[in-house]
Amino acid sequence: MESTRKNRALHIDKEALSALALAQEGLLLPVSGLMDKQEYDAVRLSGLFCGKSFPVPFVLSPSGIRNEEVLKSAKSGETLDLFCEKKVCGTLCVKEVFSIDPQERLKEILSGDTTSAQAQAIFKRLGKFAVSGPYHVHFPEILQTKERIAIAKEAIGAKHTTALMISAKPLHRAHERIVRLSLDETDLLVLFLLKPYRSDILEYALRLKTVHYLIDHYLPRSRVIVVPLEDTYLFAGNNEMILDAIVAQNFGCDRLVTGANHAGLSMYYENNEIHSIFDILKDINIEIKIMSEFVYCDQCRTLVSTRTCPHGHHHHISYHSDSILEFFRLGLLPPAVLMRKEISAIILASLFPHRFKNLEKLYYDIMPFNGLVEQRNEEEFYLKLMELYQTTSLT
Repeated sequence: MESTRKNRALHIDKEALSALALAQEGLLLPVSGLMDKQEYDAVRLSGLFCGKSFPVPFVLSPSGIRNEEVLKSAKSGETLDLFCEKKVCGTLCVKEVFSIDPQERLKEILSGDTTSAQAQAIFKRLGKFAVSGPYHVHFPEILQTKERIAIAKEAIGAKHTTALMISAKPLHRAHERIVRLSLDETDLLVLFLLKPYRSDILEYALRLKTVHYLIDHYLPRSRVIVVPLEDTYLFAGNNEMILDAIVAQNFGCDRLVTGANHAGLSMYYENNEIHSIFDILKDINIEIKIMSEFVYCDQCRTLVSTRTCPHGHHHHISYHSDSILEFFRLGLLPPAVLMRKEISAIILASLFPHRFKNLEKLYYDIMPFNGLVEQRNEEEFYLKLMELYQTTSLT
């Protein structure tokens, strides 16, 4: 988009831009735009907007001295350009500017711990002034996602569509079990792959590659679609599950699947019944399916639900993503009981390219082969190495 040059500007980051786009494209309904001061106060008190659950006021409050100066002097009816990464990404017509407390805003967003590194990163991007008014931003990715889901539903005549939010960091065996069980009870499964804007050891493109591998080789392709979900500051903390339900519903899904050990569920017991944060939602019309936690049991010798396995926790191998990720940080192959070896090979080959000084020599020195000299790559090497790890004749 081109700047009018005569407009003053607000400078926002990619997270704010994607959040604005979500509302603009109807993915946060009943919220469709920035809230004014009256709406801001009402949502803070009630957790409702237009009579429906919405956990946190939706406002734009960019940090920075330049932004603060612009907002302090902005007049009602003034048009401001929105800049992101030094390019004009939209415009906003000012209706109202009002002061907010960044620390209180942080508590509203997280609804939990405000001392973590993630919390401090969010706090740095929150300004002291919020602005409301009609806006338009250029962010075609979200509209493209809506179109892809609609096309996938039409292609198979899907009557039921299930959403599953997943980070796949990394994609392990328990993820696969949840995906398969979800497919058993739906026509189309939409895997929303979380796309954060902060760098990570497993970048989005690499995680996307592993998810596509699973779909292409082990799942019915026509019934699974993977799309990005902009993982903005809005989805931080305990509000995540409520917003997941709102976004999934507005993307056209009639069911949301999540794991019982998801921190944002706020699970609790009352009158001998299990409850979660979804029990207090108002007018969010989507079915919620809470999956049990899955573990590998060394007595059952398979992947099992903790609700159905009779053996104690000391017999269980848990699928904690942070612990599995530690293997990759150290450059090690995780055991096949945790992850498919093909997916581990994809990740290691990407994280440690050209790791071996003489891969061909190493390959032919320690790996059995058919006698033909062929070009080998690092992914193939890791797969063959896993086969050697699984050899039991000498143990």
